[in-house]
Amino acid sequence: MRAADHTYFDAPFVAMAHRGGPLLPTNIGRENTLLAFENALCLGYRYIETDVHLTRDGHLVAFHDESLDRATDRSGRIGELSLVEVRQARVGTERVPTLDEVLDQLDCRINIDIKANSAEAPLVRALERHHALDRVCVGSFSEVRLRRFRALSGGRVATSVGPLGVAAGMFAARTGFGPSAVGAAFQVPVRTRIAGRMVDVVTPAFVRRAHSWGKQVHVWTIDDPDTMNELIDMGVDGLISDRIDVLKQVLVARGLWS
Repeated sequence: MRAADHTYFDAPFVAMAHRGGPLLPTNIGRENTLLAFENALCLGYRYIETDVHLTRDGHLVAFHDESLDRATDRSGRIGELSLVEVRQARVGTERVPTLDEVLDQLDCRINIDIKANSAEAPLVRALERHHALDRVCVGSFSEVRLRRFRALSGGRVATSVGPLGVAAGMFAARTGFGPSAVGAAFQVPVRTRIAGRMVDVVTPAFVRRAHSWGKQVHVWTIDDPDTMNELIDMGVDGLISDRIDVLKQVLVARGLWS
């Protein structure tokens, strides 16, 4: 799977609003809501990021945590609640949106992280229902969920590289050999913890290896302008940020804002 095979990746640089950009002043306390996403689009963003969970009665909602406790005025695990119960919660003054609402009301590209088991089939059906197969990229920290989604979607949807593929990419970057990972983009942190110590993920060699495989490199979650500039100099293809105002300023200054 190559990025060039999917129109999702056709931007000169992928600037992505993580959960809509929760550190944007107008979005504080409203992460992952339709209002937050709309505020990102008003800034000119073409890409937003969200996670999806499955309610007890089979509805997909756009929400990061597995429970309502941290971000809303209610509590409870989403997988144990009905959609009606989830919709009673408020993120600031906003409701938890369904994925159907996000797909229907927002005209943009959407990066979707599958956070719940058994969400793969409902996600494929939602994307088909909204004719959105070509405007999303789907990822997961679970290799099992990614494999299921790829099988159900029949390769029609762009996916990011899973954890095992990221490890293979890191190994190949260090040794100079190894098989290409499955997925169109590496969506990774700058560094990660392995065996109790922090290890760099994104290096010039890693970016070169990814590009040799036809894959893009998107780095999360980057809020510091110096780090943004360092990664752009390294050749990454996209940045995922909570400080979407800062990211826009950096990209405008570098002539990368489209």
